[in-house]
Amino acid sequence: MSERKVRVRFAPSPTGALHIGGVRTALYNYLFARQHGGELVFRIEDTDSHRFVPGAEEYIIESFKWLGIKFDEGVSFGGNYGPYRQSERRDIYKKYVQVLLDNGKAYIAFDTPEELEAKRKEVPNFQYDASTRMSMRNSLTMPKEEVDKLIAGGKQYVVRFKIEPNEDVHVHDIIRGEVVINSSILDDKVLYKSADELPTYHLANIVDDHLMEISHVIRGEEWLPSAPLHVLLYRAFGWEDTMPEFAHLPLLLKPDGNGKLSKRDGDRLGFPVFPLEWHDPKTGEVSSGYRESGYLPEAVINFLALLGWNPGNDQEIMSMDELIKLFDLHRCSKAGAKFDYEKGKWFNHEYILMKSDEEIAQLFMPILKEHGIDAPMDKVVTVVGLMKGRVSFIKELWDTCKFFFVAPTEYDEKTVKKRWKEDSAARMTELADLLESLDDFSLAHQEEVVMKWIEDKGYHMGNIMNAFRLTLVGEGKGPHMFDISAVLGKEETVARMRRAVEVLK
Repeated sequence: MSERKVRVRFAPSPTGALHIGGVRTALYNYLFARQHGGELVFRIEDTDSHRFVPGAEEYIIESFKWLGIKFDEGVSFGGNYGPYRQSERRDIYKKYVQVLLDNGKAYIAFDTPEELEAKRKEVPNFQYDASTRMSMRNSLTMPKEEVDKLIAGGKQYVVRFKIEPNEDVHVHDIIRGEVVINSSILDDKVLYKSADELPTYHLANIVDDHLMEISHVIRGEEWLPSAPLHVLLYRAFGWEDTMPEFAHLPLLLKPDGNGKLSKRDGDRLGFPVFPLEWHDPKTGEVSSGYRESGYLPEAVINFLALLGWNPGNDQEIMSMDELIKLFDLHRCSKAGAKFDYEKGKWFNHEYILMKSDEEIAQLFMPILKEHGIDAPMDKVVTVVGLMKGRVSFIKELWDTCKFFFVAPTEYDEKTVKKRWKEDSAARMTELADLLESLDDFSLAHQEEVVMKWIEDKGYHMGNIMNAFRLTLVGEGKGPHMFDISAVLGKEETVARMRRAVEVLK
């Protein structure tokens, strides 16, 4: 097994937006494949035609493109193991259904939904299995001629897997160790339906993983109860020697830890559970996405990687390359991971700090244009450098630093009451005259001249600087005062000061 080429797959159903839990599963597959020099396959599991949602497939592909998770082959990527869309593999599945029937590993059942419902009422906790199958309408209880006649006559049927009772099925799980389930608790699962000539998930999944030479199946914990059935299917086909290794990932839990994370939790607490904004074509409902909410893709990747896995040290900030190097399925948690969305914001803040001022300025430019601001790039770069440490999202920069681009038209009442003294108007007029007289308006020179003026006059430093801030910003916030005045320039600084004196005197 260890010499086998690592091939893993991510196989979503095109039934709607991609949940963030699915993104984490794909990420772990990607990290595992890259670390082992393997391949990541993108497969679409669309055997349930009733649940197909237009646009979902394109949405999933676009999500991974934004996040930087690259597939090596699959739907829209090409490859030698196609087709990669299950609805295009009908004939392949039919062939393998026949193999199971011919080998006595499966049987044909004609029970109607009404007959099954009647049986459920008649038998408490009814399950279609070894204890009940011989009392049902199927090829095990009916003559072959009758079965053939019904099929020839177009009678709808399903093919069920014949599970032998009272056998301990061993599933070796990389994260959970040995999982043992007795076959008696499993029902004879439907593998194929004649109504749409399509297999169910279980059969398609096993056949595809085998034919696509998948070496490891890394998927969510919700699939663990199906793993014994899958092991039995591999065995029934005679594929046990090349069966993939399993790793069932811990669930993503609600922020309070009680139950599985859902879209409703995001709606209730105000965070996205989808990578991109999703417009539901059926309901018209719009759900928020990480991209549109202002998250950087690197921050989302880093945040998700640590939900259910740890690198074995205290390191939290990791690039994709570092994650690939450090990732180890054995270090995945067995217990569910609480979805701490506040930590997600923290990661975004950290990644904003790590980006250059030029990069952040480029991302901030469209927001400035939305507010009608056409500022030179060098000014935006300077402002971003002063202010990016104060935000978790680039869109928050506008509220934090709009005073650099728009002069205040009103002055915060509380700040005025607290900071604007009886002599403030006179002092600000005096300071405006002093600043206007300067030929060198650099930050260092301004600071030197103003500090000497305050000292020579014996003025109260705090009172002067607080009033100065109020005249330029309109409230008591912002970076170092001379950073602000240097960015605004002499003309704008003096004009704002004189306007404030007129309004506040």
